[in-house]
Amino acid sequence: MVAIRDEVVSVVHAQVMDDADRADVEVPARASRRTFTAEYKARILAEYEGLADGDKGALLRREGLYSSLISEWRKQAARGAQEGLSRRRGRPGPDPRDREIARLQAEVARLEGEVDKRDRVIEVQGKLSALLEELSNSADTDRSSTP
Repeated sequence: MVAIRDEVVSVVHAQVMDDADRADVEVPARASRRTFTAEYKARILAEYEGLADGDKGALLRREGLYSSLISEWRKQAARGAQEGLSRRRGRPGPDPRDREIARLQAEVARLEGEVDKRDRVIEVQGKLSALLEELSNSADTDRSSTP
């Protein structure tokens, strides 16, 4: 009895190992979400609407779709025909106004830096002018005091 059980276990183990060694070519390496173009959605909706009740399921099976997708596409079509059908799901892209604001803020920062630099140059020029004037006055007083 033990020998039969051990033999069954080894056969089952061998089958499991054989199955694990074979690669399943129908399963993709990485799953990804399907996307549909506006034209595809419109074509499928038109075809779906033109079919009898029994044939609608065949269309869904053939295309690998769910009836919930058809419902969602109908809502999108009602909201805005092609515009609603072509709208992408997910996070919207950056607002062009935000990019413009960022560009203008960078330009303001650059210009403020230039203004600060010019203010420092003007301040140094004023101090240099005052120093030169003081040196000139002291040189004049030294000349007038020497006989």
